[in-house]
Amino acid sequence: MSVPDSPRFLDLKSYRLKRLIDAAKLLPLLGAAVLLFPLPFFFIASDAAPVGSQNATPLGIYLFVVWLVLIVAALILSRWLRGAANAGSARSG
Repeated sequence: MSVPDSPRFLDLKSYRLKRLIDAAKLLPLLGAAVLLFPLPFFFIASDAAPVGSQNATPLGIYLFVVWLVLIVAALILSRWLRGAANAGSARSG
C-alpha cells in the first residue's frame, strides 16, 4: 500500500474561510433568536400591571442595541470574508 502525497489535514486558511462562511450563515438565525427572545416576556402581565401597560423603553433599547450589534458583526464578518477571498484568489491566480 502506498501512502498518498496529499496532506492529512486541511489547509489552515481554507479551514478558517469555511468557518467564517459558517458564521456568516448562522448570523441571521442567531439575530432572529436574540431579537425574538424578549417579546413573550414583554406581553406577560404581572400582578401589579395589566398586559400592555409596561413601559416600552427597555424593549426599544434592547431591540436597538441588538440590531446595532448585528450590523457591526455582519460588517466585521464581511470584511474578514472579503480579505480571505482576496487572499485566496491572489494565491491561486
